[in-house]
Amino acid sequence: MNFYWGDIHNHCGITYGFGSLENALKAAEGQLDFCAVTGHAMWPDIPERTEDTAFLVDFHKKGFAKLRNNWESVRETVAKAYKPHEFVTFQGYEIHSSKHGDHHIVSPSDELPLIEANSPAELVEALKPHPCIAVLHHPGYTPGYRGANWETFSSDITPVVEVFSKHGCGMSEHSPYNYLHTMGPRDSRSTAFTGLGKGHRFSFVGSTDHHAGYPGSYGDGRMAVLATEKTREAIWEAILAKRTYAVTGDKIECNFSINGAIFGSEIEAKGDKERKISLDVKACDFVEKVTIFKNLKAWAILNGEEITDTEKVATTFKIRVEMGWGNKNEGYDWGGNVAIKSGTLEAVETCFRGRSVLAPSPDMKDDPDINALDNRILNQDKNGVAWKCTTFKNPTTMHSQTAALILEIKGDMKTELKVSANGKEMMVTIAEIIRGSRTFQMKDYSSEAVVIHSAVPETHYKFSREWIDLKKENDCDIYHVEIKQVNGQCAWISPIYVLG
Repeated sequence: MNFYWGDIHNHCGITYGFGSLENALKAAEGQLDFCAVTGHAMWPDIPERTEDTAFLVDFHKKGFAKLRNNWESVRETVAKAYKPHEFVTFQGYEIHSSKHGDHHIVSPSDELPLIEANSPAELVEALKPHPCIAVLHHPGYTPGYRGANWETFSSDITPVVEVFSKHGCGMSEHSPYNYLHTMGPRDSRSTAFTGLGKGHRFSFVGSTDHHAGYPGSYGDGRMAVLATEKTREAIWEAILAKRTYAVTGDKIECNFSINGAIFGSEIEAKGDKERKISLDVKACDFVEKVTIFKNLKAWAILNGEEITDTEKVATTFKIRVEMGWGNKNEGYDWGGNVAIKSGTLEAVETCFRGRSVLAPSPDMKDDPDINALDNRILNQDKNGVAWKCTTFKNPTTMHSQTAALILEIKGDMKTELKVSANGKEMMVTIAEIIRGSRTFQMKDYSSEAVVIHSAVPETHYKFSREWIDLKKENDCDIYHVEIKQVNGQCAWISPIYVLG
């Protein structure tokens, strides 16, 4: 099977988000394999309208009505964007719930109707016979305040839970990427760890929850699926089979299995029968730490130094070329090129972002072209790559609006890269950048800039390991994996449930 990458929870101007649906689908097709653009549809237990809640209630209800009035057009546009084996779309919309937690409906059916219900479970039942699931997202908020309700949760309708998005990471209260949105902090009672501890069996996904029409915006959340082909049927089958996991942004490939059964599986290993745990990782940067959890506790930990294969001479390298910075809120347009000498370009991964919006505010006005950025690869071959993209001023020193490409290059210490951007260029060899990064500025002050990050040899981003576990602890032992890279990007690999 193959890895495919998607975002099945994001928003645009079809409800109370921003930007056109057409631009959102174009952005998704540029760097994802599949997506669902979700409209906000209902909030059955919305707070009472008061002077304090008037803006909240009004923009939600206005958005719900907008989606209802245009649902046929939305559904038709999403359906037309589906290109089997090239780009896959799903239908969907969101149901808020103070009591049960927010969920979004995802369906492979282009006939999916928009109907209202009092809970996610009622909505899935009412949508029959249309195939659909209800994906719980940002689970870690306060119970009763749109956090997860594990007492009413059912994996029958929610086989996957969105554990990472622009809201942060809802795995546990100790996970990286805290909740900082106005909705509040993380509450341990609602996190994914608590749901797993209560006996629920689900897999992990990430999605952006972007509100300005840019699915897959880098660093805001993406999901991986392991599927037989890039079609709606195959990817849907993979989601139902729970062959999914969550990443923040970098497309970290991971094959995690026990006795040959891949993540998302339920297997039997009675008594103290041998459990052969296999982990095969291809990351996108230096790996900082890998943790295998058993029953929500660290069972095995690998630090980055431990995975380095010092016996092997690297012949493949990953090199990240990143651009941005400066002080232009309105955006800065880039034209870039990398030419390679004495080496070959094996693959390119784009790390493009849209202008960041998580929720509307009273001062924001809808702009259909807010993220009509045309970020894309212009051409690519074994000798190099050319691209165009737009970046924005970083809103704070802790929040990035840069763009990047990750180049996988086959070569050696003598391999040369000529990196050009908007008329400026720099020549480097792998021998030089394996010792550290290089930068160049576009002007003298408050400048946009380019950084050629340190070359990462394959001996530092690829590894395979095996362990044997002989100890049964519970009737259902839960194993899952967390991967952290040096650059802060993470992956949360879905559980394998071992039944005793």
